[in-house]
Amino acid sequence: MVLELKLRKVGNSVGLVLPKEALAHLKADEGDTLVFSESPDGGYRVTPNNDPFAQQMAMAEGIAQRYRNALRELAK
Repeated sequence: MVLELKLRKVGNSVGLVLPKEALAHLKADEGDTLVFSESPDGGYRVTPNNDPFAQQMAMAEGIAQRYRNALRELAK
């Protein structure tokens, strides 16, 4: 699938407009997070952010933030 995408000004930034076909292929919707990563061939990939590791790390960061004082005491 080859799609032509448009860049549009959004405030002080530039946004990428994804057509319905691309959103359906990615199984994404408005408000979802997509990951833009460099591929080995020098191009870029856009994938949905459903990585279980990223979700687990986000939960771990929340726990570390919540219990930072207790963790600091345990580290002594």
